[in-house]
Amino acid sequence: MLVLTGFAAAAFGVAPLLPETAAVPQRVVIDSVAPQGMQSQLEALADQELELWRSDLTRSGDGVDSVLRRLGVSDAEALAFLRSDPLMRRVFDGRAGKMIQARAAANGNLIELVVRHAAPDDAQRQPQFTRSTLSRQGGTWSSRSEVAPLVGQARLASGTIRSSLFAATDEARIPDAVAVQLAEIFAADIDFHRELRKGDTFSVVYEALTADGEPVTWVNTTGRVLSAEFVNDGKSHQAVWFAGADGRGAYFGFDGQSKRRSFLASPLEFSRVTSGFAMRFHPILQRMRAHRGVDYGAPHGTPVRAVGEGVVEFAGRQNGYGNVVQIKHGNQRSTLYAHLSRIDVRKGQVIDQGQRIGAVGATGWATGPHLHFEFHVNGQHVDPLMVARASETVTIDAPARAQFAELSRSAQLQLDLAETLAGARFQTE
Repeated sequence: MLVLTGFAAAAFGVAPLLPETAAVPQRVVIDSVAPQGMQSQLEALADQELELWRSDLTRSGDGVDSVLRRLGVSDAEALAFLRSDPLMRRVFDGRAGKMIQARAAANGNLIELVVRHAAPDDAQRQPQFTRSTLSRQGGTWSSRSEVAPLVGQARLASGTIRSSLFAATDEARIPDAVAVQLAEIFAADIDFHRELRKGDTFSVVYEALTADGEPVTWVNTTGRVLSAEFVNDGKSHQAVWFAGADGRGAYFGFDGQSKRRSFLASPLEFSRVTSGFAMRFHPILQRMRAHRGVDYGAPHGTPVRAVGEGVVEFAGRQNGYGNVVQIKHGNQRSTLYAHLSRIDVRKGQVIDQGQRIGAVGATGWATGPHLHFEFHVNGQHVDPLMVARASETVTIDAPARAQFAELSRSAQLQLDLAETLAGARFQTE
């Protein structure tokens, strides 16, 4: 985390009280300083009571003893208490990935143990975490648990595409959730399935939620991407999150054009196209046949979302398509989602853009789990991959343009800094 702080000072009426520096008498003093002997320094260090801090994550199948061993703690009394204390047993018996920190003496005796993990109520308005603490007071061990707010911190990162987006974000130590957001933000500008190039670069400023200053590790706690720049095949694309007076926000290019279009580029967050909008050899019918949609390969149960606002026109089983959801949008447009393993909506239901409507499956005439997706305009099939780029956008309202321009300038400076810092980091590694 880099924190830049600027200071400004003003002086008035002070300078005339000081003499000119050239008129001040000067004297040079030379003295020799003899350092302490090494033995005396070692003895002084030995007199210090050292405390060791170690941090780790709980793992699947962990027990209290295995966690303490990894943390370098050797304390039979503390281990016995951890095994018997109801609060700490619940903490260690739960889901893996909890952040655990031990403070121990040089001989391995535990002084304090702190476990930070997700708060039990995931529906709270403000993101929170639970802090469970074990400490010794007056020779007696005690445990306590409290809920505290997660704090957002802006983080800067930059990377270069060598093979895939996720490989590049992993190399740049960027969470997968941020990579998914990047792909979504620029989906209308870049086809991440076909247009990604080796050597493409990206910079991103994103919000990381922290617990006591440490980035959290459990699922769905990575904050929003605040701004980003992606250079694809030599062309630069920028985006910044901007919220209006009503508190509702969206991503906009630095030119004020909205990145949010009428339709998302894909009904899945991030996947691969296995069959496009073209003639193909049908794997079941064993003959050439026009493929009037796009197939997305994805694991069974992957969430499927509506690409645009609308009303559910059909939700049920439909011959070779298996479980199907069909949504009617405005202007004589509709979308179809087939081979679903489950349907999460009903006929007549109003749907928001991005809302989950079902999950990937292999129902109907399907040789494996995938989503078949179609886009219809005036009853005619059109290529879904071309829809998002051709759909409508919105612009910044005139009263908010000055505020947006200032935000864009600040975002560009942060993105430039992210790229510079990434270059410096790779040179030193």
